[in-house]
Amino acid sequence: MKFLPHLLALASCFTLAPLALALPDGSFDVRAYGARGDGTANDAPAINRAIAAAAAAGGTVELPAGDYLSGSVHLRSNVTLHLGAGASLIASSANADYDPPEPNDWGDLRHYQDGGHSHWHDSLLWGEGLVNVAITGPGRIFGRGLSRGWDTEHPVQSVGTKAIALRDCRNVLLRDFTIEHGGWFGILATGVDNLTIDNLRIDTNRDGMDLDCCHNVRVSNCSVNSPWDDGICLKSSFGLGRFRSTENVTISGCLVSGYDEGSLLDGTRRHQDPHNGEPTGRIKFGTESNGGFKAVTISNCVFECCRGLALESVDGAVLEDVTVSNLAMRQIYGAPIFLRLGIRMRGPAGTAVGVLRHVLISNVVADGVAAKQGILITGVPGHEVEDVTLADINLGFAGGGTPELAGRAVPEMERVYPEPLSFGPTSAWALFARHARGLTLRNVAFRHEAAEARPAIYLQDVQGADLADVRFPVVEGQAPLILRDVAGFIAWRTSGVTDTAPR
Repeated sequence: MKFLPHLLALASCFTLAPLALALPDGSFDVRAYGARGDGTANDAPAINRAIAAAAAAGGTVELPAGDYLSGSVHLRSNVTLHLGAGASLIASSANADYDPPEPNDWGDLRHYQDGGHSHWHDSLLWGEGLVNVAITGPGRIFGRGLSRGWDTEHPVQSVGTKAIALRDCRNVLLRDFTIEHGGWFGILATGVDNLTIDNLRIDTNRDGMDLDCCHNVRVSNCSVNSPWDDGICLKSSFGLGRFRSTENVTISGCLVSGYDEGSLLDGTRRHQDPHNGEPTGRIKFGTESNGGFKAVTISNCVFECCRGLALESVDGAVLEDVTVSNLAMRQIYGAPIFLRLGIRMRGPAGTAVGVLRHVLISNVVADGVAAKQGILITGVPGHEVEDVTLADINLGFAGGGTPELAGRAVPEMERVYPEPLSFGPTSAWALFARHARGLTLRNVAFRHEAAEARPAIYLQDVQGADLADVRFPVVEGQAPLILRDVAGFIAWRTSGVTDTAPR
């Protein structure tokens, strides 16, 4: 490293082509290409020169300790961008420092998905058509100048909207770094195969990570705090101009939360923002759901101060073969589990209504679930949610439902944005299921704190409901279950219900 000042002087004389100024270990230090790391100069040109030089031979680009103000950085194949200890890549507030959003015939004007899912180049770090690319830590990406996207649904100029955006890439590794204030998306990966995301800390102002039309994905050991939007979100949009599923995905060992932004990273985990009464933060499938979701496993995750697990197919997706196990939930707003098959159908004309089937959710515990809703499972008339099993589940609700809520007609909401809270309070405090076929409950316990005037379970238009060892408080003179147009109902050792079949 004693020759670094000489290399810096040499590099400053050349700007037209990358210089192969590799260190003895084969890495490429961005300071050798003119980066200052002082937090005031735009270091993007220097970082891009270092990446271009590393791409010629394959190698690692090093950001040592420092504050690197930057606009768009162009990732390259066969290059690792390493954010060293004490290094911060800081998103510029100058719109001119970002690449313009590329055209997309399937994006904004056709409204198949929002502008955030239609463009990738308007990002701090982006890559398209890459192979063997990595970003590693332990440094930080600070999206200080990134837009949250509310005013850029149809962008007409360069506006930085995402911390990391990848399109049509293979063999991608994101590991060991922090994203703070990540803009519209901390990570947007679209059409990315063989993607590993491990040990990230994301504390952000909209979605933490969106994995869209991706195959063979491993998300592990990540902490994602996103009070105003989703934490870990699977999508299958039409942003690529073709139907493509998100499939073969595992999510394990992660925390998702909705505390005030920044309070995950500083360790305070506050929830004091008066504009953030019902934070989001959760793991969700959807809403963009054209291509489908298949073979997904979620395990050993914690939900804190956020909304619950949401699986949604509303734009024609086949959502099937999903297992969820070992979840711990605390301070949950809205439905702790939400399964929705809808007919919003935002996508190409002629797309068939989707399917939601073959879902197993087991070993879930929750405390502090808000009073408005219990588990919410709903299709639409003629299109049922199919083959859902809930097993070994113990949920604690706030309670407090009134007789008026017990008689409330929950709206169908077939064609609207599928947010559980938009349905309003449900007429059952623990489980509301409608338009379903093949619903199984095994060893499920529900409890509430304040008194409840609503029944524990409400089933409507359900074909085949099999309950065994389902326990909840029963109030004398109050119906424990309400059944409307239910066929094939079986109950065994279920609170308040006479056994209907021998076991």
